[in-house]
Amino acid sequence: MNMTDWPVLAAIALAVFLGMEVFAWAAHKYIMHSWGWGWHQSHHEEREGWFEKNDLYAVVFAAFAILLFVIASYGYPLVGAVATGITLYGAFYFIVHDGLVHQRWPFRHIPHKGYAKRLVQAHRLHHAVRGKDGGVSFGFLYAPPIDKLTRQLRAEGTVAAERRGESGTDASATRH
Repeated sequence: MNMTDWPVLAAIALAVFLGMEVFAWAAHKYIMHSWGWGWHQSHHEEREGWFEKNDLYAVVFAAFAILLFVIASYGYPLVGAVATGITLYGAFYFIVHDGLVHQRWPFRHIPHKGYAKRLVQAHRLHHAVRGKDGGVSFGFLYAPPIDKLTRQLRAEGTVAAERRGESGTDASATRH
C-alpha cells in the first residue's frame, strides 16, 4: 500500500483529528489561559452579539488549514490529509463546543444524559473559575469524569478564594 492511497490518507486525517484534541488542550491551557488571555478572556465573559474576540483563534487555525490545503494542491496529498484532520476537528469544535456547550446555535438543546451531558458539565466547571488561573478541563471534545474535576477544583481552592475576594486572578464575570 502506497502512502498516498486513500486508506492511508484517511488514517492520517483521523490521527490528526484525534491529535488535535491534545493540541487544543495544550493551546487552551498554555496559550489561551496564559499569554493569549487577551483574546480568550472574552470567552469567559457575557457575549454581546454573535461573535467574541476569542473567535479570532478559530480564524487563525482556519487560515493555517487553508494554507495547508493550498500546499496540498501542489501535489502533496499527505499535507492535504493533515489539513483535512484539522478541518474536521474545527467542524466538531464548532458543533460541539460552540453549539452544544455554549448554545451559540439559533436553537437550544440541553443534554440530560450520557457523554454530551458530561461534556457540558465539565466545561461549566472550567468556567467556574473567573480568572485565567486555577481552571480545570481544558479539552474541547474530551471531558474527564465530573467527580475528578470537582475534587481538583476543591483542591486548587481557586473558586472558594475568588468568592472570598482573596484571589489574585482576573475576576472577570464568568459565562456558562
